[in-house]
Amino acid sequence: QVRLVESGGGSVQAGGSLRLSCAVSGYTVTSYCMGWFRQAPGKGREGVARMQKDGIAIYADSVKGRFTISRDNAKNTLYLQMNSLKPEDTAMYYCAAESSGYCYRPFGDWGQGTQVTVSS
Repeated sequence: QVRLVESGGGSVQAGGSLRLSCAVSGYTVTSYCMGWFRQAPGKGREGVARMQKDGIAIYADSVKGRFTISRDNAKNTLYLQMNSLKPEDTAMYYCAAESSGYCYRPFGDWGQGTQVTVSS
């Protein structure tokens, strides 16, 4: 059974850091395209970062240079290191997986989300 479980969200002040984790079961993170998405209240879902199965990472312009996506193959876990956080980063963050491995299909598996709140 495929399962994605996010953790690591919380409340921080602007300029602070958080690291989100996504524990994956049912398949290996190296065989899928894994991504982080977010959705703020009243806004649509936004892709934040994704990592292809070959390890290539792609970022949204709004987080480039501040966020880093990574994976731990031994722990089968995806991470999102978020530095220099801004109030506009406040959102529910979701982990998701796409089965082609190269991120060109819709993401079909999703976690429940973890809340990130950044205060000014």
